Amino acid sequence: MKKAIVIGSGVAGLSAASYLAKMGMQVTVLEKNNQAGGRARVFDAGGFLFDMGPSWYWMPDVFEKFYNDFGHTTSDFYNLKRLDPSYRVFSKNGEAVDIPANMQELEQLFERFEKGSSLRLRQFLKEAAYKYQVGINDLVYKPSLSLLEFADMRLLKGLLKMDVLTSMKKHIRQFVSHPFLVELLEFPVLFLGAMPGNTPALYSLMNYADMSLGTWYPMGGMHQIIKAFESIATEQGVSIKLNHEVTKIETEGMTAKRVVTTQGVFEADVIVGAGDYRHIDQHLLPAEKRNYTEQYWNSRKMAPSCLLYYVGLNKKLTNLRHHNLFFDADFNAHAKEIYENPRWPSQPLFYASVPSVTDATVAPNGQENLFLLIPVAPGLEDTDEVRDKYFDMLMNRLEKLTGNAIKQHVVYKRSYAFRDFVNDYHSFKGNAYGLANTLSQTAILKPSLKSKKVANLFFAGQLTVPGPGLPPSIISGKVVAAQIEKEFLTKAHAKSMAAH
Repeated sequence: MKKAIVIGSGVAGLSAASYLAKMGMQVTVLEKNNQAGGRARVFDAGGFLFDMGPSWYWMPDVFEKFYNDFGHTTSDFYNLKRLDPSYRVFSKNGEAVDIPANMQELEQLFERFEKGSSLRLRQFLKEAAYKYQVGINDLVYKPSLSLLEFADMRLLKGLLKMDVLTSMKKHIRQFVSHPFLVELLEFPVLFLGAMPGNTPALYSLMNYADMSLGTWYPMGGMHQIIKAFESIATEQGVSIKLNHEVTKIETEGMTAKRVVTTQGVFEADVIVGAGDYRHIDQHLLPAEKRNYTEQYWNSRKMAPSCLLYYVGLNKKLTNLRHHNLFFDADFNAHAKEIYENPRWPSQPLFYASVPSVTDATVAPNGQENLFLLIPVAPGLEDTDEVRDKYFDMLMNRLEKLTGNAIKQHVVYKRSYAFRDFVNDYHSFKGNAYGLANTLSQTAILKPSLKSKKVANLFFAGQLTVPGPGLPPSIISGKVVAAQIEKEFLTKAHAKSMAAH
């Protein structure tokens, strides 16, 4: 059996490991931290169970497809509940607007803000559905190693309908003009890494994921996904080694031979770097075997980082849903402070998740689990003073907008930002969401999933194709495994057949 080593046990690493093992490889996953999951880890404090990273469950079809590939279905692992309303938005005038899961109710909401907009929303989502079908079912499964991969007539015709050369800003304004509706449709791209004016309108597929496919929640918490992925990997025979930080990849000629960790050395026929790509490229490989220069990495446009707070409250809250977006400040001003003039934001938009509204298991009885997130530019100076300042700011705004007394009821608080992302994940510039999804960093213009200098070294995860987020990371693992199968297993099988 050929030996595969996967560096990192995030979603992309566990996905790649499972597919490689299913193909007949002996797979070992090496994980730096004391639990699997990467950014989707979990921790318990004072009876509160906090998901550390991802909190939105979109694109349930991508998860289901992964489970189906291993003879499972989502319900084998957790009870998936559709949230209705999907989320609540606090607008500039302080009004709390619920975004309904039901399409008819959503169209009525649009009409309330702008007459005639419900029919235009229908058309917008019809176009977005096409982009989703072609994008998520075809384009993202390409390894993006050559332009020829896209030389398929259906795809070429489709590219014209994909709005790759139009911006989200322009595209959205062809359908709605009311400021609240514009911001509602622009919100999903806030985390993609560029201003709506610099993000291709292809990404309206995110609005289809949001409004048509819906917002879901795995009962028990988002870490149920990691439990499911670990279970599938183990079922396939994958060995997951925790507390094994990789310190070096040893090469001979054009081949990577060994992976050195803090707890021993592992031989490899194939290596998948599913941790931070830039860290693996710049710090684990000898200089002459690196795929890119430090200058290349520094010229990449990064998606935002974020300042997070995990908060336990000794009371229940009113006027908050499971997911809450606070658009009570200026959207464009905050976006500019992330992308154009990087600095700590003056009046940030923020997000609050209260999973205990849906799931009683994540907080003690009668108490509330509160997760707060401010998207910020990567690479800023991260001090305790800054964290305290923004916590106070968020508490004041939450109390004012929801009518709850909150700060005096905090019984647990932990903050998490740049230095934690770097320390826990070797995250480049402390980013949380990978590379910005700009046109110049799409498909073949992303860092390659295959090393140009080391024949048996491949990459998966948010800094390569197809990009950041849980569903793209699942797909990333499948795409890299398929490429390894093509280059190593199929060729080896053909040679063996020829020899006989």
